[in-house]
Amino acid sequence: MKKKWLSVLLSTTMIASVLAGCGDNGTSQESSSAEEGAESSDAANASGESVNLKWAIWDESTTQYWGDIKKAYEDSHPGVTIEMVDLGSSDYMTVLATELSGSGSDFDVVTIKDVPGYATLVQKNSILPLDDYIAADGVDLSKYAGATDQVLVDGKLYELPFRNDFWVLFYNKDLFDAKEVAYPTNDMTFEEYDALARQMTDTTFGSQVYGAHYHTWRSAVQLFGVLDGQHTILDGEYSFFKPYYEMILNQENDGVCRKYSDLKTEGLHYSAAFSGGDVAMLNMGSWFIATMITNLQSGEYDSSLCGNWGIVKYPHAEGVEPGSTLGTITGLSVTTASANPDAAWDFVKWVSGEEGAAVMASSGNFPAIMTDEAMSLITGLEGFPTDDASKEALNVSNLYLEVPYAPNVSEINSVLDSYHGSIMAGEMSVDDGIAAMNAEVQKILGE
Repeated sequence: MKKKWLSVLLSTTMIASVLAGCGDNGTSQESSSAEEGAESSDAANASGESVNLKWAIWDESTTQYWGDIKKAYEDSHPGVTIEMVDLGSSDYMTVLATELSGSGSDFDVVTIKDVPGYATLVQKNSILPLDDYIAADGVDLSKYAGATDQVLVDGKLYELPFRNDFWVLFYNKDLFDAKEVAYPTNDMTFEEYDALARQMTDTTFGSQVYGAHYHTWRSAVQLFGVLDGQHTILDGEYSFFKPYYEMILNQENDGVCRKYSDLKTEGLHYSAAFSGGDVAMLNMGSWFIATMITNLQSGEYDSSLCGNWGIVKYPHAEGVEPGSTLGTITGLSVTTASANPDAAWDFVKWVSGEEGAAVMASSGNFPAIMTDEAMSLITGLEGFPTDDASKEALNVSNLYLEVPYAPNVSEINSVLDSYHGSIMAGEMSVDDGIAAMNAEVQKILGE
């Protein structure tokens, strides 16, 4: 499972969605469409006739790159219209599954938000294998630095990633300056990180400073344990989670971070916590960089509270190479129901390629293919931290998918999510929670 990605920028959301009810859109169509597309996807609109491609997305009004991609592609492909359909964010994969069920779906391209959803769409024959297209057009998968290797299904690839996010450590420079404490570095063990968080903590009522903050996602805790490249969430034995649960629960008890139960009750989002100016360090995905830049420029975030910020690489276990981190991919697939699969493939190839990478990077988002141009665009954005350490933080040595592909990954995610909540809420001890994870996941693996 270990992938060595030297000095390559990759990337999330991390939250596993369970899809249900995807309909069978026709095996014969899948086969014939792929074969026809292999002949020449560049001929998708060679006739000059108008082509309309229906594309499933989420959060159109708050995500700049959707519109940027649409405009750039239409400008460079006369006669092609991209029709974006916003299915919403929170239940996107469930809604998409419903839309793709039966024979009524007319989507040509769908955005894949997570690996469990991808697995379900493949199993339900809702998306086409892209291998014949890839071979015919000579797409160089090595440019994805191993990301595509981790989502192969029986040797076939059903999506191309266009966005990759990875986890880094955000920090508030003003808080460190006020305490005259040295900033975090790009090479910190978890022991050093824990000590630094405690050094930055102030529990004085009315002037609290939290040395660290952890969102309620289980990935903010459990996935520290997979950075050694030896473990994944599919293992079925999870004792390697224990040191990280203990570290964070001890931090809760000592006021170093907010309590999980309070965060759940209050519904406090990680962005509100960090932008409030009382959090010294936050482990979060690279997607938050664009949010920080945009919201500080718009005035939504108070620059006097969080305007002086930076990032460094994720902390790591003793003996693990600095720059080891966790990643998520967002991909595009061609549906088996598409009436224009060749044109749909051309769109997928373009968005996931170097042209699309430049469009993504222009708004501070992280493309799947990190070219020199894309790197320069991101680090050169007004509002990106100017210190060398923040720029260096974008160089990743080892990246592991938070949720690797497996046919039963949705069920495994559900079990781990459930017992994570029980441990963090104090309903179960760490040992009992991990024992329950082991028992339940081993049942799934044995099925």
